[in-house]
Amino acid sequence: MTQAPLSHLKVVETASFVSGPYCGKLLADFGADVIKVERPGTGDVARHRGPYLDDGPDPEASGLYLYLNTNKRGVTLDLATPQGQDLFRELIADADVLIDDHRPGELAALGLDLDTLRGLNPGLVVTSITPFGQTGPWADYQADYLTTFHASGQGYLLPMNSPDRSRPPVRGAGYLGEYDAAVTAAIATLSALFWRGRGGTGQHVDVSTQHAVMHLEKSQLRRYIDDGIPADRTGMGRLLETLVRGKDGQYVLIILSSQIQWNGLFEAMGRPGWAANPPFDTQAGRSAHYEELRAHLQAWADQYDAEEIFHRIQAARSASAPVYDAAHFVTSPQVGYRNYLVDFEHPVAGVIRHPGRPYDFSNVAWQGTRPAPLLGQHNDEVLGDGLGRDAADLTKLREAGVI
Repeated sequence: MTQAPLSHLKVVETASFVSGPYCGKLLADFGADVIKVERPGTGDVARHRGPYLDDGPDPEASGLYLYLNTNKRGVTLDLATPQGQDLFRELIADADVLIDDHRPGELAALGLDLDTLRGLNPGLVVTSITPFGQTGPWADYQADYLTTFHASGQGYLLPMNSPDRSRPPVRGAGYLGEYDAAVTAAIATLSALFWRGRGGTGQHVDVSTQHAVMHLEKSQLRRYIDDGIPADRTGMGRLLETLVRGKDGQYVLIILSSQIQWNGLFEAMGRPGWAANPPFDTQAGRSAHYEELRAHLQAWADQYDAEEIFHRIQAARSASAPVYDAAHFVTSPQVGYRNYLVDFEHPVAGVIRHPGRPYDFSNVAWQGTRPAPLLGQHNDEVLGDGLGRDAADLTKLREAGVI
C-alpha cells in the first residue's frame, strides 16, 4: 500500500477545544504523526463538554473530544514547570509543525517564544490559531466561538431569507466558526510546508478565527465595499432559494437564483400553466411576487414525499437538496456507499462510529488507525521511548505533576 501523503511529518499540537484539535485531526488523517499535548489532570477543554456516552460526564467519553482527536498520540505536560518546558523543547526539536492556540504572548512568557523554538528547529512551521490574530488592537481580547462568529459578520446574515424579518441574528449551528478556522489553518500549514519543501524555511502561520469565518462570506463584504450598502440579511429583493415541505413532513431546498435553475424546476413540476405566464415567467416577476411563488411551489410539493421532490428536480437537471437531520444522513444510501462512517474501538467508550474523511485517494486505502487518546496514554511511548526517559524518570515526573 502507498504511504499516506503526510506520513513523514511529525506534528505537535498544544491546543484545546475545537479549532486547534480539528486542524491537527485533518493533518493526522493525511497520515502525519500528531502528538497531542494536554495539561495533566484536566486535559483538553473538550473532554469536559458533551455530549457524553450514556449522558454520564466522563472526560474519556466526551463525543466532542473523541471525534476531534482520532489518529493522534497523546501526552501530558505541565508547560508552567521548567521540566515540562524542557520536555516540550525536546518534542519540538525534530517536529515539522506546532499547532498552538494559546493567547498571544502566553508561550513566550513560558520561555517558549517563536525565536526560541525556531532556534531549536529552523524548519519548524508554527501555526497559531487565535480569535483575532497575533496583531492589531483586538489581539489580546478573549473570545469564544459565539464572539468570533458574530464579529465575523456571519451571524448578521443568519437566518438568511427568514420569513420573520424582525428576528435577531443567530449563531451558526454547533461550533461552525471554529471548524472554519481549523480548515483555514490546515490549508495554510500545508502551504507553508510546501514552500519549505521548495527550499524555504520554517515560518509562523498566524490564523485569525474572525477572518477565517468572514472569508467564507467575502462576497457579502465585497458588496459593502463596492456599494456602501450592507448585505440584506433577510434576503429581501434577492431571489435565492426557498424551502418546501413534502407530504411526509420533511423539507427540501429549492434553488431559484437563475433562469437555468427555474427551467429545470418548471420541467420537474410538469410545466404548470401558472409558471408559464406572468408574473412567474421571468426572474424579475418571480422575485417581485416571491411570497405568491412560494405558495405555488408548496402546493406542488404537497403531493410528494421529500425524497421524491428531490429526485424529480435533480432528474430535470436543476439543483435541490433534502434537508437531512442526523438520522436521515446516517441512513442515506450515498453515505453508506462511500463508507463515510468509520468505527473506532476506544478503551473506555467502546466502539464509536465517527465521520471519516470527505475525500478518497485513488492510491491510498484509508482507515482510522487510532481512537482519541486517553489522557497521557502515550507518555511512556513518546516521552520514554521517544525522548529517552527511563521508567524511574517518568515516575518522578508523574509524582511532581509534570506529566
